[in-house]
Amino acid sequence: MDTSTLFLQIFNTVFPLASIVLVAFLYARVRPTDMTVANRLNISVFCPALIFSVMASKEFHIAQYVDLIIAAAVVVLGSGLLVWPLCKWLNISPKTLVPPMMFNNSGNLGIPLIVLAFGESALPVAVVLFLTENLLHFTVGMYLLNPKTNLLNVLKMPMIIATALGLVWSLQGWTVLPAVKVSVDMMGQIAIPLMLFALGVRMTHVDFSQWKLGVISGILCPLSGLIMAVIWQYFVGMSAENFAYLLIFACLPPAVLNYMVSELYQQEPHKVASIVLISNLMSVGIIPCVLFYVL
Repeated sequence: MDTSTLFLQIFNTVFPLASIVLVAFLYARVRPTDMTVANRLNISVFCPALIFSVMASKEFHIAQYVDLIIAAAVVVLGSGLLVWPLCKWLNISPKTLVPPMMFNNSGNLGIPLIVLAFGESALPVAVVLFLTENLLHFTVGMYLLNPKTNLLNVLKMPMIIATALGLVWSLQGWTVLPAVKVSVDMMGQIAIPLMLFALGVRMTHVDFSQWKLGVISGILCPLSGLIMAVIWQYFVGMSAENFAYLLIFACLPPAVLNYMVSELYQQEPHKVASIVLISNLMSVGIIPCVLFYVL
């Protein structure tokens, strides 16, 4: 692939994502927008529909993704271990910094990015990576912030229920009735653009009072993830295709969910908001660099 073609592919991958986020940002600046209900619907209905739609399809076989699931888990957990010792040097609580460095934006940004970069055939990969990160966030992440958290509540989450149903459907080789499949697919198709729109609206709340912490985090998050991905590839190894997926996953900025969770537990949400949003802004420059390497 020559350089001009490569740059065009990177542009075609990044621009659709950036444009939706920008439209949402501009709209919310003109008309302040409350995304609470939309986000709740996305988490409770549209994302579960997307997950089930992918996992219940004939082309999905969970065994194909075991290596990638393990590698993604290592990247998530390893990132936290790498960043933890730096908290004392940065004079910040590990409960404030470590979760955003571990749990990346594999939903709002990761799913559409991987699909646009590698094609529709990569959607199952993007969903598997998202599920791995999300499950760790709602178990390990919650435990980090509050060791008394009842982890059994995770089993009641619509996305976890959809995952379990999709897994059973896949393992049993069942077929979804065509009429039902169309309905589920259509609801699932709402999830990705709505994630991006929600991210754009959230960008209107960027707080630059903690800009130094935000910039440092914007470097630490992708750097720690990429270091863990390279270490895993060096010592364990995986196919070139899976390693490309893993690198994209590893370089993603912190998930917006980190801010919501920090607000729930009153774990310096002001600082976490700056970490999350400034890191997401910086990813506009970091992600194309990683795409340049993997494509």
